[in-house]
Amino acid sequence: MREKSIEAKLVKAVKSMGGLAPKFISPGLDGMPDRIVLLPHGRLAFVEVKANGQKLRPLQVRRKGQLEALGFSVYCLDDAGQIGGILDEI
Repeated sequence: MREKSIEAKLVKAVKSMGGLAPKFISPGLDGMPDRIVLLPHGRLAFVEVKANGQKLRPLQVRRKGQLEALGFSVYCLDDAGQIGGILDEI
């Protein structure tokens, strides 16, 4: 499945839970995850969306580690079937 299709399914699922999943753009800070997921009751996580079977690039791995060191959850989503599990964790 293409990245764009997986990303659209993520946004729809988050919206159905009463949350938001805006595109996360951070000028001057490359490698940040694609989406920030904001769910009711102050739950927040970052999600990098990839096409099926794709992996994080080295810079993205480094950014994931930086965000996790600050206490944030960061997920790599490469299959629409993972969406429910990720949202349950958040």
